Amino acid sequence: MSNAIEPKTFNLPRWDGFLSGMSSEQFGKAFAKVIKNLLVPVIAMVVFLGLWNVGAKSVETSLGVLPGPAKVWEQAVTLYNEHQAERRKAVEFYQRMQQRIDKAITAGKSQERIDEMANRKYTGKETFFDQILTSLWTVMVGFLVASLIAIPIGIVCGMSTTLYTAVNPLIQIFKPVSPLAWLPLVTMVVSAVYVSSDPMFSKSFLTSAITVTLCCLWPTIINTTVGVSGVDKDLLNVSRVLRLNAFTKTVKIILPSAIPMIFTGLRLSLGIGWMVLIAAEMLAQNPGLGKFVWDEFQNGSSNSLARIMVAVLVIGLIGFLLDRGMLLLQRSVSWDKDAVLR
Repeated sequence: MSNAIEPKTFNLPRWDGFLSGMSSEQFGKAFAKVIKNLLVPVIAMVVFLGLWNVGAKSVETSLGVLPGPAKVWEQAVTLYNEHQAERRKAVEFYQRMQQRIDKAITAGKSQERIDEMANRKYTGKETFFDQILTSLWTVMVGFLVASLIAIPIGIVCGMSTTLYTAVNPLIQIFKPVSPLAWLPLVTMVVSAVYVSSDPMFSKSFLTSAITVTLCCLWPTIINTTVGVSGVDKDLLNVSRVLRLNAFTKTVKIILPSAIPMIFTGLRLSLGIGWMVLIAAEMLAQNPGLGKFVWDEFQNGSSNSLARIMVAVLVIGLIGFLLDRGMLLLQRSVSWDKDAVLR
């Protein structure tokens, strides 16, 4: 008997073997899916950019010709370069301040004076990317507050027909109110109530966030109510048979069944909140994307239109990403793991 050990062989996957295992019909379906999901959107984007480039040349405004894709891209790069330059200035400022602190320590200055120098912050202008972060922070605060209020109200209204009948007229009255109508009221209330010598948040931030909250409430309340009221009656009968208390029934039966409708309301609320925020920041002068658009409009330079177009595209892209994020969150917490991203 031979004691030689036969070398092991490893079968590496090969594309030719993969393709040979597919029928022509399967290959055709896979190829059609690739075309539909990849090539068609690319073609549509190219056509859009071409029409934009051609159409922009024929639109004359008080600030010049409407900017095309190339001009908008140029200003996007400029905004990024401005951001980098501002960051370098901030680094240089703190380096100089550290040198002054070291000299003060060497000279035996008082600790109070040293602390005052150490606490001094760079006061350069906010860049376009800083304003993006401000807008995202503002909309998330307003959206989360609205969700914490709306979801419990929707659950209770869905479980009680009497309560829903009482609340529904208020929902239908306030739901169509424009954020531009809420904003003056919110501004006056915040100015009157939020009085502090050392405020934690600026009044412009609170005004924008509260306006977003007021406009985000209604889609979540309505969809949560519909989702809860539409829970399968057989499941509710099972909870009665098992004698589940109200909390257990809500957590184990009602919420899992109503999650798809709840997330539909949350997606609608987040989209509305993002749109509302831009208008609120314009008027409240919260240093976000809305203020950037307003400042560029007031500036009236030859590059203002292109910079506004950059902001418009960024606003649309962020809105798209927020919606995709909500869908991914829904898939992670919902029992329906096959939910399609649409």
